[in-house]
Amino acid sequence: MRLVDIRVYPVKSGAGLPVADVAVEPWGLAGDRRWAVVDEAGEHLWLADYPRMVSVRARNLDGGGLLLSAPGRPDLEVSPPTGEPVPVKFTGLDHAVPAGDAACAWFTELLGRPARLVWLDDPGRRSIDPAHGGLPGEVVSFAWDAPLLLTSAASLRLLDEQIGGDTPLDMARFRPSVVVDGGEPYAEDAWKEVRIGEVDFRVSEACDRCAVTTIDPVTGARGKEPLRTLARHRLRDGKTWFGIRLVPRGPGRIRLGDPVTA
Repeated sequence: MRLVDIRVYPVKSGAGLPVADVAVEPWGLAGDRRWAVVDEAGEHLWLADYPRMVSVRARNLDGGGLLLSAPGRPDLEVSPPTGEPVPVKFTGLDHAVPAGDAACAWFTELLGRPARLVWLDDPGRRSIDPAHGGLPGEVVSFAWDAPLLLTSAASLRLLDEQIGGDTPLDMARFRPSVVVDGGEPYAEDAWKEVRIGEVDFRVSEACDRCAVTTIDPVTGARGKEPLRTLARHRLRDGKTWFGIRLVPRGPGRIRLGDPVTA
């Protein structure tokens, strides 16, 4: 098998940024989901409730800042946050550092409700929830439940056949960190350990899928797929499943074309 895609999501629930190679840190890919958008109470404004988030293109800047863009909105360069922390409501995390007023206004206008951009200054202080396979000492950024999500191109090809539509699904619906190709469909279900290039990973759990997958990553429109077909073929314990969650065994670097063994 080979690594065929790598995606970094600078802002949680925003669009993924394809990269050719990236450093792997204890909490995930370098630059991945260190930023998130919350409401006045610190609750995450996530993609399933606010599909316009998928239109947000963000790029990490040297020095710790962020460049934001979205259709119909002016580009905004966000300086590295330096203010006092504010309360947030993420599992295992109770505070983060707010960006400035300009970023707050930018997201408020985009989403049509009060919104605030926050930065996770130290991802080493957010532990992976033991209910999702976390072990002592394992940490994660603003990502859900694990530092990386792996999906398989072979599994998506089978899912497309089962759906039977004219247009294959975009893998971006599943918001993977890494995509592999070359194995059998859903072979990843049985994996316990994965090596990508020079980096070893532990499989912490299978990934159950939510309504985010029904949002077109280009248009933001909602549909019934792939959850409708996954419910016919991949239903277990009342949930649908696609992909696996990974925890790095140590630091390193991964690159497109790297060999993948499991």
